[in-house]
Amino acid sequence: MPALLERVGVGPDTAAALLVTAGDNPQRPAKQGSFAALCGTSPVEASSGKSQRRRLNRGGDRQANAALYRIVLTRLRWDERTREYLQRRTTEGKTRREVIRCLKRYVAREVHALIKAATADHASAPA
Repeated sequence: MPALLERVGVGPDTAAALLVTAGDNPQRPAKQGSFAALCGTSPVEASSGKSQRRRLNRGGDRQANAALYRIVLTRLRWDERTREYLQRRTTEGKTRREVIRCLKRYVAREVHALIKAATADHASAPA
């Protein structure tokens, strides 16, 4: 899937892990939220009486979650927009861990859109 490999931080190993999670039937996770849950990046409420926060879902495919984490770390190192996002969110009071959670969800959303577009193109192509 060339479109996935063109993204910043996505290499062959991470792309393979994410495509394996999507499975033989990429239409199975119809919504990007269900794909995020498959990858273990859907938010779960972890609020106490004093604070309101979310944490990552502990379920899902751990290899896909690790692939998303590697993508986020690579983007934090090499992508200026991602570094600016981290800076902005930390000045808003978020911790680095919470910002990485948000970035993993964003990457999962981006990957899901690419997989859906590729399967739509493949389905509409004449055989």
